[in-house]
Amino acid sequence: MDKDKWDKYVAQARNATFLFYREYMDYHADRFDDHSLMCYKNGKLHSLLPAHIVGDTLYSHFGLTYGGLIMNIAVTAADVIALFKELNEFLRRAGIKKVIYRPIPWIYHRHPSEEDLYAIFWQCRARLHSRNIGTTICMNQQLAWRKDHRRRLKQAEQQCVKVVKNGSIEEFWGILEENLRKKFNAKPVHTLEEMMLLKSKFPENIIQYNAYLGDQIIGGITFYLTPQVLHGQYSATNEAGKENGAMEAIYQRVMYEDFPSIPYLDFGSSTEQQGSQVNEGLIAHKEGYGGRAICYDTYEWNL
Repeated sequence: MDKDKWDKYVAQARNATFLFYREYMDYHADRFDDHSLMCYKNGKLHSLLPAHIVGDTLYSHFGLTYGGLIMNIAVTAADVIALFKELNEFLRRAGIKKVIYRPIPWIYHRHPSEEDLYAIFWQCRARLHSRNIGTTICMNQQLAWRKDHRRRLKQAEQQCVKVVKNGSIEEFWGILEENLRKKFNAKPVHTLEEMMLLKSKFPENIIQYNAYLGDQIIGGITFYLTPQVLHGQYSATNEAGKENGAMEAIYQRVMYEDFPSIPYLDFGSSTEQQGSQVNEGLIAHKEGYGGRAICYDTYEWNL
């Protein structure tokens, strides 16, 4: 893998985010058998496919929230149709029998980039493998919040809850781990050490917001910032944060003050059991800010 060439292409692609830089993809390289592909046309790098293999199956990279074909502005629909025909032949010769493919959701595209969805349907006979549901808000529409969120925001204002941008991840992580342990008997996908490492490598893209009551942290959100989307990667409050509107204070700040040029706020998914079961309380909480559904699809085809 030519890291420099890969990263240079990611930087000017029309549908890529910082998650596709090799330093993000490779921080947990020991967990995956990376099989990412660099696709060429007439000797020139044409597109990228982040992937790994398990047995005889090629997957969109499990270390990423989304994957799919990374394209620059010069890539055309005819190019992508031809590419997937060649890709299938290449994978067959390599002994791959199945592809599991997760395209980059459209809200992350700087320019329309769904040529791959057309190509995998007609060229690969892809079928829908699974569908997850997330909640997204259009930042510039400034929809009215639900009454309970407005009430908690007022409480935060009355209690002088302070919101700090680029706050301490270490302070927040204890609340996050405790929340996940109590609610789901689970742990964050990233360890604190991993998140600190990623934050050091991508300081402009990973932004920690913390809420404080006096000098005590009561909640926080770890955001991933990309050109089109502000995505809440992790969020958690303690009991004082729930009572005093920690989340509402943070969302008021990011939605109406700090990111006027970002079109979308992505609250992430609200499902369990590999996406088949909606957590109704969690998704209703997100919808209360004005968010509505976007689907994260996974496709599969046999070779």
